[in-house]
Amino acid sequence: MVFEITPLYALPVAAIYLVLWFRVSSVRSDANVSFGDGGNPLLLQRIRQHGNCAEWSVFVLILMMLAEGSGTSAIWLHVSGALLVVGRIAHPFGLVPDKSGHPLRYVGNGTNLFAAVAAMVGIAVQILGL
Repeated sequence: MVFEITPLYALPVAAIYLVLWFRVSSVRSDANVSFGDGGNPLLLQRIRQHGNCAEWSVFVLILMMLAEGSGTSAIWLHVSGALLVVGRIAHPFGLVPDKSGHPLRYVGNGTNLFAAVAAMVGIAVQILGL
């Protein structure tokens, strides 16, 4: 099976992932910290921004691949992918110290949750034959 829709969203998400990785690496290098955060709050923040991207991106992209592979309607895939990209862009800017309720954190978490649900609905529709 050739995936046509999921890669459209996997590519920008992968680019975001690499940008976040570079941000971790640059702070890690400047702080001379080989692993962990070395007690550096900026490094900890960057690690979590990158880690959250890895956690959500893999989860949603796998769901999208399963949905696409099972024949889910393109609209569900585009909704899921667009929400994932929006969430991955917004979340790092909202994951900041001293403000757990930052609006962009809610946008990032909310859109990624809805992206997962959209893909899950697409899979469920295929499984149930609706």
